[in-house]
Amino acid sequence: MKKNNSLYGLPDVEFCTTCVMSNQKPNPVVEFKNNDNMKKGMKITSGICNACTFAKQKNLIDWDKREYELEKLLSKYRKNSGYDCVVPSSGGKDSAYAAHILKYKYKMNPLTVTWAPHLYTDIGWKNFTNHIHVGGFDNILFTPNGKLHRHLTRLAFLNLLHPFQPFIIGQKNIGPRIASKFNIPLVIYGEHTSEYGSSIEENYNPIMKPKFFTNNAEKDIYFGKKNIIEIIKETNFSINDFEPYLPLDEKEATNKDINVFHLGYFHKWDPQEMYYYAVENTGFKANTERTEGTYSKYSSIDDKIDNFHYYTTYIKFGVGRTSYDAAQEIRNEKITREEGVNLVNKYDGEFPKKYFKEFLDYIEIDESKFLETIDSFRSPHIWEKKDNKWKLIHQIK
Repeated sequence: MKKNNSLYGLPDVEFCTTCVMSNQKPNPVVEFKNNDNMKKGMKITSGICNACTFAKQKNLIDWDKREYELEKLLSKYRKNSGYDCVVPSSGGKDSAYAAHILKYKYKMNPLTVTWAPHLYTDIGWKNFTNHIHVGGFDNILFTPNGKLHRHLTRLAFLNLLHPFQPFIIGQKNIGPRIASKFNIPLVIYGEHTSEYGSSIEENYNPIMKPKFFTNNAEKDIYFGKKNIIEIIKETNFSINDFEPYLPLDEKEATNKDINVFHLGYFHKWDPQEMYYYAVENTGFKANTERTEGTYSKYSSIDDKIDNFHYYTTYIKFGVGRTSYDAAQEIRNEKITREEGVNLVNKYDGEFPKKYFKEFLDYIEIDESKFLETIDSFRSPHIWEKKDNKWKLIHQIK
């Protein structure tokens, strides 16, 4: 694909012919592949995004065989006393499902661990407490240094337009770190990243060590384009304040033989079915109102900053919350692509008004600074201004 005047080096906008996702989606950038040629390693062509390709491949996997592999793996770690696995779990539908079946179906004894949201919503706190008291789990709620987390979130918003960056880093790393502290050799996450467009090949190896362990973390981890050493020089924070965000040292992980995998490798993942399961078994409740920016009521509803994470992806990449929700439901055959297109055109990019003031207060900026920052990240290959209003150049059809 030819390059253009994108701020981020992205190609011209194209949409998947199966779902509603565009090739602008970051982390990883969506690739379009010709389904027939993919396995032969031939040239990538426009057509189907890699997440949709994986969704089709899931129907060819022998899930009974995968479950047998899971049983064999868990039998190596299952204990008669003490914790035998760590399950990072917010109390949301997916992690609630993962924790519950591990404990009650496979007879594991998980220690669930939660990296706290920036600002709990009422329904998020209720689902978290229900997860513990109705689902029946031991839990560590880890809340990082609030002063530091606000500072990092502010940096990430102003310099990257990515207010969720510090949360994502902490959430990813807290599982292995807790496992190390409690000498628990197994960390089990829920859905696999292939569900959202990462390399399909990654889902053919259940153990995920390299992504979670590292060396020389202080200079390698960036928050809003600044690494930890730079931030310490500019502030009163110390290296100790950053410990929860650091990936587990590779040597320590190897010595303790800590393994990390996704349950989605062994179970065919279907978020709507996980929702029904969580409602029945862990007291999970959907919100009473539609989430701003989308049509759904039960996905990512625990943090007041969630909506700004999706709104900023809409500004940077033209991919909003409805695009993510609809693409996933199309792949799982819950809605048609036509329905998804209509939903995207109706709700994607809706401004998140409900918690706007709280978000501004949290990152300590005013509305004019917010708007100035937002507009500075609009890429000219995605946005144009007409009659003093910003409009997407390419609308999905």
